[in-house]
Amino acid sequence: MIIRTRRLYIRNFRTEDLNDLHRLLSDCEVMRYLEPPYSREKAADFLKNAGLCASPPIYAVEDSEGGFAGYVIYHPYERDSYEIGWVLCRENWGRGYAKELTEALIRDAGGRTNSLVIECVPEQTVSIRIALHSGFRFEGQTEGCNVYRLFL
Repeated sequence: MIIRTRRLYIRNFRTEDLNDLHRLLSDCEVMRYLEPPYSREKAADFLKNAGLCASPPIYAVEDSEGGFAGYVIYHPYERDSYEIGWVLCRENWGRGYAKELTEALIRDAGGRTNSLVIECVPEQTVSIRIALHSGFRFEGQTEGCNVYRLFL
């Protein structure tokens, strides 16, 4: 999959992304609301099983200069819906990348699915704000996460 935005490039992961992915997933602030920071071995397993598999649920994101900016979550979620999300390197926070990625994934999902879902813990106020600003509506909670849905 390849999606280009004004400033970003969503692409398939490559094996050489491991160092950048480990840097991202081992950052305590990045992982604050997700899960404990990853070891290099756990990051390698995650890359192999989620980024390099036949139908990956995650895709790498590069900035306009070709630097690793993070990754997006983009995969079937339940019947007739896809889950979307993003995990960005801390140096890219506050640049509007999450909003730009959300808009790109919404555009790409048209014709693929009937709805999109964003899941996040209630403390992820930035993610909630982006979801609501993008037209998602609160649907409820599952396993401690807020679920926001956008019907296409």
